[in-house]
Amino acid sequence: MQTRYKKNAKIFDIVITTLAGMVSVGVILYAIGHFGLQESWPELVLNLFYIACLVMIWMYFFNRLDTHRFNYWCSISVGITVLLRDILFAPPLAYYALHLACLTLSVLLLCMLTFFYARKNWQSYTKRNLWAICVIDIIIAALYNYDIFIEPINEYTDYLLTEIWIRPTITYGLVACFVTEAEKASK
Repeated sequence: MQTRYKKNAKIFDIVITTLAGMVSVGVILYAIGHFGLQESWPELVLNLFYIACLVMIWMYFFNRLDTHRFNYWCSISVGITVLLRDILFAPPLAYYALHLACLTLSVLLLCMLTFFYARKNWQSYTKRNLWAICVIDIIIAALYNYDIFIEPINEYTDYLLTEIWIRPTITYGLVACFVTEAEKASK
């Protein structure tokens, strides 16, 4: 099988993203089985989109998916998870200011993703814009992570910490794939 990337650093980025995403999704699927579908069905829905993104990253890596389809469907999948988890069904947070910050950043991230896949000449999207998507997602996850640590720890804490960091991991993989496309377009 021929891979899309030849540089070891780029291959390492994609493989680490996929492995970390698969382990995280596996942990959450175990949690769904452990706590029951009645309590954790929203996580199952989110995991379906995460699994779809991981499969698309792998297909893109092995040249089984063209760049336009990868761009569109991964942006849609990540956007749906942002909309579901962070905007429509946002978890209750300890402080209103924290909730408002997460909600504002989530709307910004959704707008950035929409702008990214809606562009006709999406390859003109700069590396800085791509990394901004990843950084905003990491900030959102860090704020959720902070909220979990200031609230009392319970049996869900470990699983919540794992679930929070799945999407930034996938977003990093998407950015790692598209930074190369942005570099090709600028040359």
